[in-house]
Amino acid sequence: MLKKLSYVVFIGTMAFSFHSCSLSSRIKKADKQYAIGEYYGAADRYKKVLSRIPAKNKALRARIAFNQAECYRILNYNNAEQIYNLSVRFGYPDSLVYLRRAQVLQRNGKYADAAQNYNIYLQKDPTNKMAINGSKLVAEVEALKAKPTLYKVSKVPAFNARRSYSFSPSFLNADGDVLFFTSNRSFNKKIVQKNSLITGLPNNKIFSVRKNAEGKWEKPLITSSDLNTLPTDDGACAFNSEGTVMYFTRARQLQDSELGTEIYYSNRAGGAWSDAKKLTIFKDSTISVAHPAVSPDGETIYFVSDAPNGFGGKDIWTAKVSNGECTAIRNLGADINTPGDEMFPTVKRDGTLYFSSNGKGGLGGLDIFKAVAGKDQKWSVENVGIPINSNADDFGITFEGNNERGFFSSNRGEVRGYDAIWKFELPVYEFILEGKVLDESANPIPDAVVRMVSNSGMIVRVQTKKDGTYRMKIDKDLNCVLMASARGYLNKEGSLSTVGAKESKIFNLDFRLSTIYKPVQLNNIFYDFGKWTLTPASEAGLKELVKTLNDNPNITMEISAHTDYVGNNESNKTLSERRAKSVVDYLIAAGIKADRLTSVGYGEEKPFVVDATSAQKYPFLKENDILNEDFIKKLSPENQETANQINRRTEFRVLKTTYK
Repeated sequence: MLKKLSYVVFIGTMAFSFHSCSLSSRIKKADKQYAIGEYYGAADRYKKVLSRIPAKNKALRARIAFNQAECYRILNYNNAEQIYNLSVRFGYPDSLVYLRRAQVLQRNGKYADAAQNYNIYLQKDPTNKMAINGSKLVAEVEALKAKPTLYKVSKVPAFNARRSYSFSPSFLNADGDVLFFTSNRSFNKKIVQKNSLITGLPNNKIFSVRKNAEGKWEKPLITSSDLNTLPTDDGACAFNSEGTVMYFTRARQLQDSELGTEIYYSNRAGGAWSDAKKLTIFKDSTISVAHPAVSPDGETIYFVSDAPNGFGGKDIWTAKVSNGECTAIRNLGADINTPGDEMFPTVKRDGTLYFSSNGKGGLGGLDIFKAVAGKDQKWSVENVGIPINSNADDFGITFEGNNERGFFSSNRGEVRGYDAIWKFELPVYEFILEGKVLDESANPIPDAVVRMVSNSGMIVRVQTKKDGTYRMKIDKDLNCVLMASARGYLNKEGSLSTVGAKESKIFNLDFRLSTIYKPVQLNNIFYDFGKWTLTPASEAGLKELVKTLNDNPNITMEISAHTDYVGNNESNKTLSERRAKSVVDYLIAAGIKADRLTSVGYGEEKPFVVDATSAQKYPFLKENDILNEDFIKKLSPENQETANQINRRTEFRVLKTTYK
């Protein structure tokens, strides 16, 4: 019995030892893969061993969970957040876990929780720039959300393939009809594609797509086999302005090798690309370089590297390039780089630098930033905002020439974190002003002139057509003053604003010009019954009269008032004189010089002569009818009252056009 028991204990001990050795061996293999950047394989091994570590060994469980979460974060797996939570729960001792958890919370759009974790990390490392930026996260995100840009973005189905990555688009040249991008999609069913040791997915290759004669994008094709050699992982390419030199990233991934990424280049002659050659940047070949971008003159290359003397993570560097050799290598400095990762630079044809960063705050993951170099070599950097940026990874932007349209990469809305190509465009909004210039009777005034002056100094002058119409283009975000004028007519001012307009729009502004050769009736001047006191309802008409005088500072004017024939003629004349003077007094109080104004009361002496407009408005009247007492008494009682109302009017008449 004792012998049997001893045998059982021995077998159990051996089994436990075998299990411990197996677990330790698996952890070592996972750690080795993690150390050399084989995150896909490492993550899978960590996942399998984590559940087999005894619960009492919390320190090991915390460390394994942290490493697994790090792999998931790098691979853009959505469940990185919950694995970091496990690491914290198991008591991972390094405060770095809070910084990393904050980053994935930010990428998952949980901004308040992310800011809280950044603040926890700052208690341990109060000078960390990434954490400082992250602590301001909530306010920064709210500011970006409050002012979304006018860019329109949408996914491009023609460029993307199911269950594969497509990213880093780059135009061949300014024509915008050939686009290159990186993808791990299948391109030949007869060839078994090698999987990346980092992602566990097929290696990336460079594809191109071109527009046909109808302006539609054709099917993407893999670039020549001379560039896309199977044992390598290729992509993230850029071109000189002529499209004759391609620079691209290449990872010669070999098992158990510490060789990182390199930059290669190829020349194009006709339609073919030459064999790729390595671009020599650093003498130390173990320093990784990637993500090339080229200046408009082709003499400067921008690239990403984790070279020594950087700011932490991956930095953007620059160098002079000639014949496959680089000189004057320098880090772009603290304006651009952070302790986080700055990657995927692009140089627009006007020299503006665009890049992605996860160390400058923003919406989450990688955000795209715009950088303009000043005369003092300082960079002015700004987040390009919503909707180009999201809480996911947004990177690898390319512009069609100097136009505000092109493509970029994003994994927004992708459950598995696959990158896809999106297009963006800043709509060219067109603002048109059109209208008519008419006389008091709504007849068109041909050859009138409409002038516009904006607050930006923009000046436009157009002439009306025979039908009195005009049309002009105006810019956005302007406040404009317009003036319509024509020989024999008074000037008329108008105003227009395109400030805040967010879509194309046609504005309409008509002008009614008053002739200087005959009296003009003021239709909105009212008095108390039987008195000369102006009513509040007259305010709008009086202000319009002030405006007419200000628009025409060279005129003098007679203000006349008229009554109907009812009552005593002498009383009517006195009443009309006082009414005309009331109007003149208002104008003087409004700032019009008194020597430009004359008041006259005509009483019933000048009955109204029916014009075309009045004849159309009142069917019982004909053009040139004179509304005197004899004519009115022949009308029906109802029409008599209407005719008397027409006679009770206030008019102005231009006396001179040469005032001062």
